[in-house]
Amino acid sequence: MNPHPVANLQAVLDDGVELGIFPAAQAVVLHKGMQVFGGVAGNATGDTRFDLASLTKVLSTTALFLRLWTEGKVGPNTLVSRYHPGSPAGDAGVTVADLLYHRSGLPPFVPFFADALMARPELLDAGCSANVRTQAREDVLRAAAATPLEAPVRTRTAYSDVGFILLGDILSRAADAPLDTLFSRHVAEPLGLNARFHRLTDFPVDGTTAHTGAMRPREPAPGQESLWKDVPSRPSRPGEVDDDNAWVLDGVAGHAGLFGTAVDVARFGQAVLEGCAGTHAALAPAPLWHRLLATDPLLEGSTRSMGFDSPSRGHSSAGRFIGDTPPGAVGHLGFTGTSLWVDLRRSLVVALITNRVAQGRQDLRIRDFRPAFHELVVEALDLTALP
Repeated sequence: MNPHPVANLQAVLDDGVELGIFPAAQAVVLHKGMQVFGGVAGNATGDTRFDLASLTKVLSTTALFLRLWTEGKVGPNTLVSRYHPGSPAGDAGVTVADLLYHRSGLPPFVPFFADALMARPELLDAGCSANVRTQAREDVLRAAAATPLEAPVRTRTAYSDVGFILLGDILSRAADAPLDTLFSRHVAEPLGLNARFHRLTDFPVDGTTAHTGAMRPREPAPGQESLWKDVPSRPSRPGEVDDDNAWVLDGVAGHAGLFGTAVDVARFGQAVLEGCAGTHAALAPAPLWHRLLATDPLLEGSTRSMGFDSPSRGHSSAGRFIGDTPPGAVGHLGFTGTSLWVDLRRSLVVALITNRVAQGRQDLRIRDFRPAFHELVVEALDLTALP
């Protein structure tokens, strides 16, 4: 007998390694709550933890918002000024919903780490004291809160790391606990995830992590080449977060910092489906899930819901099929080469986890690999056409 077509996904992962798109990968596919594919490729095992990058925005920050919303500690209309009075975002009337929808007017990226390293080059030392790292973290959080808006609030959708750095700090203040503690308590434990943050003040980390880069700071991403210069650099340790701003925040931030496996990411995706169906209320009841995942009602054409994205028209990382039928799909990408897509109609979860940045940040072939992989998943499961 010929193997089921879904088994061909392993060959696709192996091809990605062979072509040099990424040195390691994990993938898990769930359909109607059952795992129909699980594979690893390259120099990874099923236990290897990957830097999940901006998947932190949904697995940790958005999930924690949902939990704290359920508890009444914070909500969509909570004002930034409640926690950061006198800040540009606070003075402009920015709300938590504006941060989640990426419509706050804050810039996409600011290299906070550059000023931090110029002021405290000892941060690059493996033996840097916890006190210095704490001071640097506090400086960066103040700088994020003091960042001027690039556009008036609620006039544009512009994906913003700065907004989620600010949001992570707000959630921590609202719950009066560190972000990594909140994630462990309210998300990882209830959902059975092994994902975690890697605090620099809590090294060495346990377990194996996928390599993402050799130097700190990392090389600029495309479009960032002129944003900083003359910053001290040094080799970085395996297991440190790839994102430099998350790194200077001691590895714990609202926009990046989480490490985990494809199993972790897929389990979270399944929790999204079960939350919407009302069959699992570990994070929130179904009505709040539905409000969270609804597309931004204020800005026409936005693909953003609160914290999540949805497939864009044309060339989407989700491919041609995922999300093509109402009620669509939600998901997110991570700069290191990670992604999660949840097709709400098909009850389909696809977690694709790679460390493509280990090949260099300028290599963007993952942009073509992702949609091809997702299309093959749907075709292999014979789900291209739905009644």
